[in-house]
Amino acid sequence: MSTTWNGRRPHAPECPCCEDRRLGRRNLLAAGAGLLACAALPGGAEAQVARGARRVNVQRAYTGDAFQGVYFQDGRYVTEALRKLDWVFRDINREEVTPMDPRLFDVMNAVAAKMETNDAFQVISGYRTPETNSRLTGRVSTVSLHMSGMAGDMRLPGRDSYGMARLAASLGLGGVGLYRRDGFVHLDCGQSRRW
Repeated sequence: MSTTWNGRRPHAPECPCCEDRRLGRRNLLAAGAGLLACAALPGGAEAQVARGARRVNVQRAYTGDAFQGVYFQDGRYVTEALRKLDWVFRDINREEVTPMDPRLFDVMNAVAAKMETNDAFQVISGYRTPETNSRLTGRVSTVSLHMSGMAGDMRLPGRDSYGMARLAASLGLGGVGLYRRDGFVHLDCGQSRRW
């Protein structure tokens, strides 16, 4: 089994129901209340990101395309802002755009707030077509969340990638991968995990 970037072995999350086969009435009610609370939130990142306007500042490496501004306001994602972000996060190898999952921007917003920065995230890779993904070598998943518009590889220039990865992982909002040699961090809005 391989180790993660923080020296711990990866582990599969266990279903709470599997830990104790006797769920019981109290646990069943608590689980139901938890599910209702989760259902009331638009996304997993909602509980930890600002309730008001949310901003993101991104610049695409290699193209210079950028977006800086509000992407969520008055309880809604701003459609025009999301379209601009979709363009910045496009597959630049094939010039193909897909709707990005806005929860990724919520993760980025939370990371920037925790790091107390307004600096632009430099996006190395965003959306990837299956063709682009299959051409990549190394540790690239064949079911990568990049292909679903749920992930981005990025760095904050002038900031330590290891520190950014540790901080992002501590938020528990999605997947965090540290690519120390290349100096960037993978962020996604999938299950909370790290590598």
